Order: sequence, then C-alpha cells, then structure tokens
Amino acid sequence: MPAPAAPSLLVVDDEPDLRTLYELTLLREGYDVETAGSVEEAWQRLVERGYNAVITDMRLPDGSGLDLLRRLEAADRSEKTIVITAYGSAENAVEALKAGAFDYLTKPVDLRQFRGVVAAALGRAPQTAPSVKPSSLPPATAPAAAPVAAVARAAPVAVAEPPAPGAHPALQRLIGGSAAMQQVRSMIERVARGMAPVMVQGESGTGKELVARAIHGVSGRSAQSFIAVNCSAIPEQLLEAEFFGYRKGAFTGANEDREGFFQAAHGGTLFLDEIGDLPLSMQSKLLRAIQERSVRPIGAVSEMPVNVRIVSATHKDLSTEVHEGRFRQDLYYRLNVIQLRMPPLRERTDDLTAICGAVLQRIARDAGVAPAPRLSAEALAHLRAYSFPGNVRELENLLHRAVTLAGNDVIERGDLGLDDNGEPVGDNEWVPTVAPAAEPPAPEPGRAAPVAAEPAPLPPDLVAYLDQIERDVLQRALERYRFNRTAAGASLGLSLRQMRYRMARLGINLSDHGE
Repeated sequence: MPAPAAPSLLVVDDEPDLRTLYELTLLREGYDVETAGSVEEAWQRLVERGYNAVITDMRLPDGSGLDLLRRLEAADRSEKTIVITAYGSAENAVEALKAGAFDYLTKPVDLRQFRGVVAAALGRAPQTAPSVKPSSLPPATAPAAAPVAAVARAAPVAVAEPPAPGAHPALQRLIGGSAAMQQVRSMIERVARGMAPVMVQGESGTGKELVARAIHGVSGRSAQSFIAVNCSAIPEQLLEAEFFGYRKGAFTGANEDREGFFQAAHGGTLFLDEIGDLPLSMQSKLLRAIQERSVRPIGAVSEMPVNVRIVSATHKDLSTEVHEGRFRQDLYYRLNVIQLRMPPLRERTDDLTAICGAVLQRIARDAGVAPAPRLSAEALAHLRAYSFPGNVRELENLLHRAVTLAGNDVIERGDLGLDDNGEPVGDNEWVPTVAPAAEPPAPEPGRAAPVAAEPAPLPPDLVAYLDQIERDVLQRALERYRFNRTAAGASLGLSLRQMRYRMARLGINLSDHGE
C-alpha cells in the first residue's frame, strides 16, 4: 500500500528568517510545507490548492492574519488556522479565536509548543506528554488523592435517547427537539472544531457538564481525557496542588509525585465547573497556566508544557462578579471567548415528554424492573404547569419520588407531590413526625435545675441526611425479615415494587448480604 500523503501546511509571515524557521521545523515533522509573505500571496496559493492548515502571523504588510481568516470563513474553506500574535496581545488572540482560528501562539514562539499546536490542529497524537506516571493517574477523571473525592462528579442527570438522524453520537445525551436545544447542538458542533475556550452559562441543573462532554466528544480530542473539576468543592489551601500537582517531599504528607488536573487532561479537555467560585489567589495562577500553556507542580523547579482545551461553566453572572471585584477581568476575557447558553427547562417545555421518558427508563433500568413506569396524560400536563427552578436535576428527583409513591406502572397526578397550581406540596421532602418534647420535671427543693442540653446541629445536606435515615430503616427491616423484600416492605407499608425502587435509589444491594 502506498504511504498516506503528508499533511499540507501554508506558513504566512513577512519575516524571511521566521518563515524559514517555521518551515524547517515543520519539514522535520514530516509535513508538506509552502510559504507566503503577504495576505495576497497567501490567498493566491489558497486559490491554487487546498491545505490542511494555515499558520499566519497577525501583522502582514498588506493586512492582517484576521483578514486572511475572514476570507477563509467567507469562502467556507476547511483549513484549520493558527494565528501568531505579538506577546501580551490578548485582544488580538481573542479576536482571532472569535474569527474562527483553531488556536493561537504568542511571540517569541516556543517551537515545542508550536509543534504540539500544529499536531492538535491536524488531529494527530499530541507531542510526548509531560512525565505522567500511569500509576499516579486514576481510571476516571481526577488524581486519586483524598481531597479529590469531593471533586468527583456524579453521573450527568440526563440520559441517552436515540440521536436525531445525522446527529453526532456525542450529542445523543442532549435530549429534546425544541428550537432551543437544536440551537445548542448547532453551537456545539461549531465550537468543537477549534481550541477557543468556551464558557457554558446556565442555571443549576440545566446540564452544563453534558454540554462540555458533547464539545469534547465532537472535537478531535475525543480519544483523549475529559477531566471534570468542581471548583467549588476543593478547599482553598489544596487548589494549587490539585490543579498543578506536586513533587514528593514538597510538603508534609507528599509521599509521592502526584499529577494535577492539567497533566491528567493533557491532549484532551479540562472542564472547570463553577469557575466563579475560585478565589482570587487561584484565579491568577490559573490565568498564567492558560496563557503560558504550562504548569509547575509544587516542589518542582521547572514548568512542564500542557496541551488542554478549557471549557468552563458557571451559574453566576461573571460580568457582575468582575464589576464587584470578585473575579479577575483578564481571566474572564480569556475564558469567555465563546459563550454558550444552556436554556432552563421552563424555556423548553416541548422537551418535557422526551426527558421524562428517558429519565423513567433509566430509573427502571437501575432498579432492574420492567416495564418502565409512564406518566399519565394528566400527570404530564400537571408537570408542564411547574416552573422547575432546579431544572432537569429537580425533575429527575421529582420522578424518583413519584415512582416510589406510585402503586403501579402508571404515575398519576397525585403521585407527583404538586398542588393544583403546579407548585410543590410543602417542600416536596418527607419529614419525620416528631412527638412534642415532654415538659421537664420541676427540680426538687435544694437541687439545681438541670442544664438544658445543647440542640443537635442542623445537617449540612438535608437530602443526604434524610436519605441516610431512610437507608437505615430499610436495612433494619430487611435484616429483621431475613432480607425478604416483600415482607420487609409490607412491614413498612410498601409494595414490593416500591421497595425495589427505594433500594435502587439508595444503593442497597442484597448481594452485599450473601443473597
């Protein structure tokens, strides 16, 4: 078989020495390279043939690299474009990314970084990663250090449904055919082609991480790591170690080298959720890592290059945070090159039927029961009247509760826990009945009155606290009835079906007890 043709590149720079340097560097990498010294000369070459990528300086004698980008965009050309800008010219870099550039480099150009960016644009394997020991990385998405347990993300709320005809498989988790969701999918496919940082804006529970995963899945980085980080879940004193890693002996307890999130995401995508919760001290360090494309682990003497695409998300209005001094303006501009808004559920009620069906399918699958429950027409209409301030996440919790309360395969309106106005009954949570405390006895003559006991502290997470109470009750009932689910459920006024759903939701597995 003949060897595949080498990727073809066009280098555009008016300085002969730099043009030659770039050309020789790329020729050594095995590329087919041609050069041009101006916008018009470059365009003439583009008219004559196509290239896999164009690398252009920003300042040219008859225009700018942006002029060339706009011509390529107007002609609907397929070449990936890399722009080289003057050092510190962040405005030009952002403008280039918005104009459709795949990525940018700043002068003086680091040739190792130069080769890595070109390889990423062409979909080749990234350059040799920084010394990441396989044993030090987890199988999933975060370094396996104790603090990272707080960062690990739960599975995304929405679940898969068959993708629309012609849709990329990575978009199949974004459920719904409303105009708002079609616009989101279209935007994902557009932004996935480049390296420009993306800011996903949306209320809590809308599925911002699903959008980030879809951007990664559609992009040329899909075969590499996707690292999701909840910035609000990491203690401030551990942020630098978790993001950039550390070396053995750097501080007490550092018994081995540990890679950070940036190193784990090398060649892939780093998703920074709740970016607005990062303290200012960490914001400056993050900005430097993004600008320099390198990180220095704690205790190391030199920086190591990293090749990551940044996708961030927040439910906050970061422009307001900038105005009030809680978020750095330069970091905001660096992260907010492309903004993608995830609409709340109340703006896409046309998708409610599809989302409910998919969530109920997953609940049934997790519980190991069939057929999956379904909503009655009256129950679905009742859901449409609710505003869902917690969005899809709240809908999933509500359906979990309704499935548990329903006596059969059909969820009726009364199982939803919503009143006639479509609002939750009470706070939509089960609250145990507590008998009123008895009056304390009067102290005997000559004895001091007893000191009142301190009230028990309030739980920091009510849902988790109540789930633990329910889990304990179910486990005690199962133990009493020798793990017979029917008998244990009957003792608590639950049907076998309700017992199965509750056990699945709370992670109670009979196999743990030898069943």
